[in-house]
Amino acid sequence: MTALIFSDIHSDLKALQRLAATPADHYFCAGDLVSWARGLDACGEILRPLGERVHVIPGNHESAAQIAAFCARFGLDDFHGKTMELGGCHFGGLGYSNPTPFDTPGEYSEQELAERLTRFGGLEPLAMICHAPPFRTALDQIRPGLHAGSRAVRAFIEDRQPRYLFCGHIHEAEGASLRLGATQAVNVGKRGYLLKL
Repeated sequence: MTALIFSDIHSDLKALQRLAATPADHYFCAGDLVSWARGLDACGEILRPLGERVHVIPGNHESAAQIAAFCARFGLDDFHGKTMELGGCHFGGLGYSNPTPFDTPGEYSEQELAERLTRFGGLEPLAMICHAPPFRTALDQIRPGLHAGSRAVRAFIEDRQPRYLFCGHIHEAEGASLRLGATQAVNVGKRGYLLKL
């Protein structure tokens, strides 16, 4: 079983076409297909042929309601706050970022993120897909010394130790990968990451 996980397309339709043409059993979008929720339909037309094998969570540039309507319109799976089992592994999806300076549509407080993450804590093994990266790691570093990830996501990883954590949000950290205890964590970005189980 293969899963292609990607994020932060921001209306780069060529990048999305490349990802959609990559052979995989399932495709997970970890948020921000577009900027400020504009242009979702163009992305939907590219993803429509893959149907319910595409699982989408909102980033900070889309609201949960916008992604739910988008998925319904194009026959995709709205994966925000949900779980599924594939290839002997549980997958969990949680969209939105921690607060940003930009007042974007998809932001939770750290407390909200922590509360929403609790529902995934008992799943084993778990591949957790979040828009927000864990705080103060290579995955959320904008430049040396400046980090913008989520403390709640970091705490969840340290406490629950999922097998995998896939995230996006911080473009400067695209492709960064590290281990946090037993967790392999990757900022997938629009290049994407192909997980083989």
